[in-house]
Amino acid sequence: MYTLMNALYLIAGMIWGDWQNWKKYYPTILFLIVRDLLYNFLLYKKPMWLFQDITLPNHTMITLLSMTISYTVTVLIYLGRFPDSWGKRFLWFLLWSSIFLCFEYINSKFGFISYHNGWNMWWSVIFTGIIFLFCPSIIKTLC
Repeated sequence: MYTLMNALYLIAGMIWGDWQNWKKYYPTILFLIVRDLLYNFLLYKKPMWLFQDITLPNHTMITLLSMTISYTVTVLIYLGRFPDSWGKRFLWFLLWSSIFLCFEYINSKFGFISYHNGWNMWWSVIFTGIIFLFCPSIIKTLC
C-alpha cells in the first residue's frame, strides 16, 4: 500500500510539483524530515503509531520512504501552488489536510497503520492541521 501511495505521490509531484524552485522549499522539506526522524528516535520504544505493509519489511522502511518521497512531493506541490488570497489558502489547506487524513483513515481501516500509547485518529486530525497550517510560515521563517 505504501509503495503504491508513494508511487502516486511521485507521479503527482512530476505533474504538479514546483521542481524549478526546489531550493526555496528545501528548508521546509528538511524540517519535516528532521521532525519525523526525531519522533522515530525519541519514541522508538513507545511509538504513537506503527506502519505495516505487504511489500515493505518494517515501520522504519515505510517511514524512510515517506520522508524521501511523500514529504518532498507534498511540499513542492502544497507550497509551490500556494494561493495568494486568504479564501483560496483556506480551501487549499482543507484540501491537503483532507488528502492526508483520508489516506490515514483508509490505511487504519485496512490495518496498514495501528495506533498506540493514547494516539488516535483525532490526534492525527489536530497534528495534520497544525503541520499544514504552519508549513507556509516555516518557509518564510527559514528563507
